[in-house]
Amino acid sequence: MRARPISREALVEELAELICDRPPGSYVRVAVDGAPAARPAALADELVAPVRLRGRPVLRVSAGDFLRPASLRLEFGGTDPDAFYDDWLDVKALRREVLDPLEPGGSGRVLPALWNSAIDRAYRLPYEELPPGGVVLVDGTLLLGRGLAFEVSVHLWLSPGALERGTQEEERWRLPAYERYEREAAPQRSADVVVRSDHPARLAVLMPGGTGTRARGGAH
Repeated sequence: MRARPISREALVEELAELICDRPPGSYVRVAVDGAPAARPAALADELVAPVRLRGRPVLRVSAGDFLRPASLRLEFGGTDPDAFYDDWLDVKALRREVLDPLEPGGSGRVLPALWNSAIDRAYRLPYEELPPGGVVLVDGTLLLGRGLAFEVSVHLWLSPGALERGTQEEERWRLPAYERYEREAAPQRSADVVVRSDHPARLAVLMPGGTGTRARGGAH
């Protein structure tokens, strides 16, 4: 399917419609996935207001607040791309504290942040209760292909050249992990919406018609 040019404003509105088109009383777990250079957190933030305007309660969560402690995350050093890919995100905690409570019939009690990696200490925040029909917007990188359950998954794709140009010098050691992600997780095929994001002012959207990441069988 060919990419369709779209403005950022129209993209946000289309995504909000897609999210809110889910059954009114059901929770909606949304992944906004992409390398930092693609700014997935910014897009997730921009979705909050239009989703709320459509009558859905919203909770923002960042996968970066669910990293493993440094003693586990940096076991093989601070610049190992395979460790970054396999070991940094605490997948079990993100599933337990954010996604599983929003299963049908779930409690709706979500922990918005678990671990502050900057100081290597737990946030100790209270749980927040998302009412039925609520939406959790989770931004992060390397989120797909891990067996995490999302009703809607958005992948912000960058060409290799744009990814290299947009990655900060101190994070360039991560580039092999992003290449591995493209090969193994194939986010362009598995995401519900792929946004080609090489040029912030010239976005293009592709709706691949996949099944998303609701199936739990994805290995990572």
